[in-house]
Amino acid sequence: MENLILAVILALFGIILLAMAIRIVPEYRRLVVFRLGRCLGARGPGLIFLIPYVDRGVMTDLREAYFDVPPQTCITADNASVSIDFLVYDKVIDPVRSVLEVEDFNGAARGLAITTLRAVVGAMDLDDVLSKRDEINHTLHEKLDEVTDRWGIRVTAVEIREVVPPRAIEEAMTRQMAAERDRRATVTKADGDRDAAIRTAQGERQATILRAEGERQATILQAEADREAAILRAQGAALALQEVYQVAQGVDSKTLTLQYLEALKALGAGEATKFLIPTELLNLVRPLTSHAAQALQDAPEG
Repeated sequence: MENLILAVILALFGIILLAMAIRIVPEYRRLVVFRLGRCLGARGPGLIFLIPYVDRGVMTDLREAYFDVPPQTCITADNASVSIDFLVYDKVIDPVRSVLEVEDFNGAARGLAITTLRAVVGAMDLDDVLSKRDEINHTLHEKLDEVTDRWGIRVTAVEIREVVPPRAIEEAMTRQMAAERDRRATVTKADGDRDAAIRTAQGERQATILRAEGERQATILQAEADREAAILRAQGAALALQEVYQVAQGVDSKTLTLQYLEALKALGAGEATKFLIPTELLNLVRPLTSHAAQALQDAPEG
């Protein structure tokens, strides 16, 4: 019975020693091993064996981490107080130094970030603090990284989350932004009215030009039509005169005399009491009178 109890105790003691001796280190972690107080370096990833009560391991995480800096009241160069909070992102690049060189990295880095922030903001005006966040982030990143590099930790980024100015300044900024928006709206409306007036004037000018061009074309076409009509009328009159002339060439004096007599007959049938007889008609009548007289002379007496 006593042997059984002793065997169980030895088995339990062996299991405890084995549990103390074996460490399983993940890929994203490293185990810094100390043997009797002396650093042996970083071990892992994988299965690590330690000598119980002789070796001691400190686990470090290689993943990127962050810590939050609570809102800090800072005084700018123009004596304005602002409240700023930000995040600091860091990553262990040397597990041994991160264990040997600093006891509490987050606390040390947080205090360093606060003092650095106040120094940076104290050298800037309020307008610059509100408008140059990227510049502040870059400056804080550089200054923190210079110090944390000796701890085997690299600051990867610093991001300001919020900058809160005093209420009076915030109200003044709100009024300024409202005035700026009103100014922009007025300028935009003026630009729109100007563009509309310019476009309207351009449209009216184009319409006037088109109307003038249309009237000019219409006048030209009308003039060309009148000219063609006059030419056609002249050509028609010329052809008519030519026909008359050709017909007149075949008419003898007797025919003309008969025509004049027909004309006198028509005049005599009218109601007028006075007649104007052209001299040409008398000249044409004389041959008729001479023929009539000759006929009377040749007639037999009786």
